[in-house]
Amino acid sequence: MRQYLDLLQDILANGAPKADRTGTGTLSVFGRQFRHDLADGFPLLTTKKLHLKSIINELIWFLSGDTNIGWLKRNGVSIWDEWATESGDLGPIYGAQWTAWPTRDGGSVNQIDYVIDCLRNNPDSRRILFHGWNVEFLPDEKISPQDNVRAGRMALPPCHLLYQFYVANGRLSAQLLIRSSDSFLGLPYNTASVAVLTLMLAQQCDLEPGEIIICTGDSHIYSNHLRQVREQLSRSPGPLPRLEILRRPPSIYDYRFEDFSLLGYDPWPAIAAPVAV
Repeated sequence: MRQYLDLLQDILANGAPKADRTGTGTLSVFGRQFRHDLADGFPLLTTKKLHLKSIINELIWFLSGDTNIGWLKRNGVSIWDEWATESGDLGPIYGAQWTAWPTRDGGSVNQIDYVIDCLRNNPDSRRILFHGWNVEFLPDEKISPQDNVRAGRMALPPCHLLYQFYVANGRLSAQLLIRSSDSFLGLPYNTASVAVLTLMLAQQCDLEPGEIIICTGDSHIYSNHLRQVREQLSRSPGPLPRLEILRRPPSIYDYRFEDFSLLGYDPWPAIAAPVAV
């Protein structure tokens, strides 16, 4: 993942100081892209250890349509804890928009079902995508995530907001647009997550995995992550691992963490950093 490390170096060298919602402050650049062919290995960082269980279980949770952290906590994932209400609610965030986008007639649209139908029956379509940017439910930046949830809005607006898919020569590729990219903590998770999703969709639709392309809007490093970024950049990346899926579930909604096997992952130690809330 040399391209990811190059992005961190780019932000350090060229980033503009900017204020942000959390009050932490960032160095920021705008409009970057990198790509990775999944035939070359699974894009899990080797310059610091990542928690694959959190990445896969969060994706499974999104696909279930759940927006309460209860299931995550029972499955060893704490990454959403700071934004939830006392009862664990996060409002109509990712999973709600992915699987039950509300319609004018009071119904809903499952965007994931739409994507799978296109991949199976109309793979040359240029409309194979889903997204989570539902303006009606975006939070008010002036109040807390919890107060937004109590008002019926999202705790946080989507950062990884649009996923587009492309089929050519029997290979499935995915492009992800991230409007706001916490490049040290969040981006490695988003990269691995879209790779897992691409592997799952390829299996379900009898395709081979292709490329993932990551497009970032505001790509930033928080001011309290600068030391950690420099430590990571001092490390040499190792060979990428492989991720195998051990069974083919009946549908995209039936995967479990135990269905995945990570092979050959030998990373540097994890680097702790505070989350900007």
